[in-house]
Amino acid sequence: MVLWVFGYGSLVWNPGFDFDEKILGFIKDYRRVFDLACIDHRGTPEHPARTCTLEAKEGAVCWGTAFCVKGGTEKERAAMQYLERRECEYDTKASVDFYKEGDIFMPAVTGVLVFTSTPDKESNKYYLGPAPLEEMARQIATATGPCGNNREYLFSLEKAMFDIGHEDEYVIELADEVRRVLGRLKEKAAAAAAHIPLKSHLPLIHLSPHQETTGPLFHLSPLQETTVVDSR
Repeated sequence: MVLWVFGYGSLVWNPGFDFDEKILGFIKDYRRVFDLACIDHRGTPEHPARTCTLEAKEGAVCWGTAFCVKGGTEKERAAMQYLERRECEYDTKASVDFYKEGDIFMPAVTGVLVFTSTPDKESNKYYLGPAPLEEMARQIATATGPCGNNREYLFSLEKAMFDIGHEDEYVIELADEVRRVLGRLKEKAAAAAAHIPLKSHLPLIHLSPHQETTGPLFHLSPLQETTVVDSR
């Protein structure tokens, strides 16, 4: 027995299990989308992250990496146990043909396992569904969880696809929008900080009617002179 697994998300740059061979290539009639919630790694139940899953689309191509696990039943079982825990948000598995670059007609490997999800919010509690690009970008820019923040996941995937020489235009577009959102949030935070006045350490001074009309407004003691704070 030999186990083949197709990675199209974080498995591309961080498989995390013991494998014997990996091949760069693609599967047909699927495309990568950020429609799946993650509530225990890059997000929380209150503020879920968006991670990628596959959406069936005739004529589409999804590039990634196929990993091969050889060496017997125990090694395959260990790999599957790890993957089942890691990919717990994915409620379905599919068996697909995997193609290498340069040969789009003859599969390099058949029967490759891929984790995916049911696109139905009723039957799959982790399915978020599509949303406008800016809304998705705001969610990804701000979500964080025990394993890091959501934007690191997206940016790591963007880099991984660049490194294997097959950039995903959808991933790039989403990552660019997240960067714009982060830029606006940074500008907003800086503007808010610039308008927060510092608290003065000076006590309130009550003037008598005489002081209001004659002489200096107030007189500082030597101690007060050393504790004047610029409250701009």
